[in-house]
Amino acid sequence: MSATVSPLAPKSFADPEPVEGVRLAVAQAGIKYKGRTDLLVALFDPGTTVAGVFTTSKCPSAPVEWCREALKGESARALVVNSGNANAFTGLKGRETVSETAKAAAKAAGCKKREIFLASTGVIGEPLPPAKFTAVLDKVVADAGAARPLDAARAIMTTDTFPKVLSRTVRLGDTDVTITGIAKGAGMIAPDMATMLSFVFTDAPIKAQVLQGMLSKAVKGSFNAITVDSDTSTSDTLMIFATGAAAKRGAPKIKEASDRRLAAFKKALKGLLTDLAHQVVRDGEGARKFVQIDVTGAKSAASAKRIALSIANSPLVKTAIAGEDANWGRIVMAVGKAGEPADRDRLAIRFGDLLVAEKGERVAGYSEEEASAYMKREDIVISVDLGLGRGKGRVWTCDLTKEYVAINGDYRS
Repeated sequence: MSATVSPLAPKSFADPEPVEGVRLAVAQAGIKYKGRTDLLVALFDPGTTVAGVFTTSKCPSAPVEWCREALKGESARALVVNSGNANAFTGLKGRETVSETAKAAAKAAGCKKREIFLASTGVIGEPLPPAKFTAVLDKVVADAGAARPLDAARAIMTTDTFPKVLSRTVRLGDTDVTITGIAKGAGMIAPDMATMLSFVFTDAPIKAQVLQGMLSKAVKGSFNAITVDSDTSTSDTLMIFATGAAAKRGAPKIKEASDRRLAAFKKALKGLLTDLAHQVVRDGEGARKFVQIDVTGAKSAASAKRIALSIANSPLVKTAIAGEDANWGRIVMAVGKAGEPADRDRLAIRFGDLLVAEKGERVAGYSEEEASAYMKREDIVISVDLGLGRGKGRVWTCDLTKEYVAINGDYRS
């Protein structure tokens, strides 16, 4: 964790009550960081269902491969997460560490290995000895229930400057259920997925296949719509665990995705994931500006998304934002290089509500003073209308500052 908290961080950090059916524990395993927690264990009641989405990287970490296989069982009893080492590009040793960790966790938790889910974040290419886990898992599992969601969020941080925790209460049938999520991420953030980890816990009784469908859909407009630096991690993991504990209070068991009683839950889940995704961007390494890119009038939604990402990932656009320079010409450049249908003479660009360019040129009466004043804000909206169709897309990003270079220039030091 950085000593300096991002200026875009929330003014306060919530610490909700743990979700019923979930027991949390954290520990100092000494994986990389000294004097801070770097290991999270979550234990789940029997009957907990699970769903997940993972990095699209062709070089995934060993824990990602483990989780993809374990998901086939649709059941979870424990989650083990470490920070400081990604256990990625570690060959056979990495797979052995995953297997040994799952074995030790399963023994301590009293369940099957395939009911253990694992995630790691940190340096790529460094071996991660299984002893880092096996030496402490018995005690951590025995202590499960002593930690709170805020403790869990802190334990999975790397270059993050603040913990990311959110909770929502929503009606399922006639019963209140809880959705609580934690996330980590500050750099190597780009869809699809956005080094990013996020874990969501709920006491709602929902079948695994239904969870998977909801999660896969909700991620499209949340974690898959953010970028800090255009780099997709080897380790990105987003998982949701449903303990079903609310069934004892009368919550209906959801077995079909078409169940109308899910409407409020779906909305709350998407909102929670979007908020967590925004927090990741607001904690972007060295970030000083939170930027929303809106593209409308494209030939298709997919085309709009690609153009929005072209703008959001442009180093020239991002450094102009960092310098509070209203350089709308760089927006034109990013639209033109995206490889998507665009017509220079139909293009319109806005900074907030301020129209700065349209019909192939700067607007009459353009005020550099007004545009520059807008760029001094912490939250910035850049809108581009292509004038070609009905496709629209939205992406969130941050600026690119000297601090980003400093953080990543000595990340392994």
